[in-house]
Parts: sequence; structure tokens; C-alpha cells
Amino acid sequence: MDLAWQKFRAAALLLARSGTVKERLYAAYRHQLCDLEVDTLPNEVRDDFCALMRTLTRERPLRGEDAAVATIRKLSANEADQCATLLIEIFARMSNLNMLEEVAVLPSGGSAQVIPLFAAEGRG
Repeated sequence: MDLAWQKFRAAALLLARSGTVKERLYAAYRHQLCDLEVDTLPNEVRDDFCALMRTLTRERPLRGEDAAVATIRKLSANEADQCATLLIEIFARMSNLNMLEEVAVLPSGGSAQVIPLFAAEGRG
């Protein structure tokens, strides 16, 4: 999941840049998401990812453009906002899943070792 998470992180960062939401959405799609295989994603986000990809490529392209250009050009501002929101929601869920995976691989005992930083202050 690391590569998929990194691609979604990069896509989210592209959404945070300047430009219109449609320009940023296209950049996120073209540079990070268009070549992402659904089977590399956690099961928990696959349906939403497929829905996002269908929404971003549903229109027939004109000569010299791809389906994403055609679709994003035709999206309303509200639809573009919804796509951007869904992208961020997928990234957030993947981040939570990634964090849960990291917690699951902690050493036996189930929790991280806590080192008291001010233990010496209590002695005296």
C-alpha cells in the first residue's frame, strides 16, 4: 500500500496548490492517479476509487484530448469540488489504514515503549 498511499498523498498535495479546482483535479489525476491499479489499494477504498475514476473519465474525448480532459472540462464547479473531496477522503482513509498497519506490527506487548523524559526530576 505504500506506493498507492504515496500517490494519493502527492495527489492531495497537487489539490492544495493554486489554480482552479479543475486544473488541480486534472493534475492530480494525470500525474498520480491515472496509472494506479485498483488491486494495489486497500479493499476499504477500492469502490470509492473506482467511482472517482469513472467520474473523471466518463465523457467521450474530442480530437486531441483524453477522456479526463473532456470530462473535467464538462464538470460543474460543484461536481469538481465533490471529486476533489472524494480524493481527499480516500487519502485520509488510506492514511488511517496505514497507521493501523504500523500499530499492528509493534513488538509483542501491543504498545510502544514509553521512555520517561523527566524521570530524574522525581528523584532527589
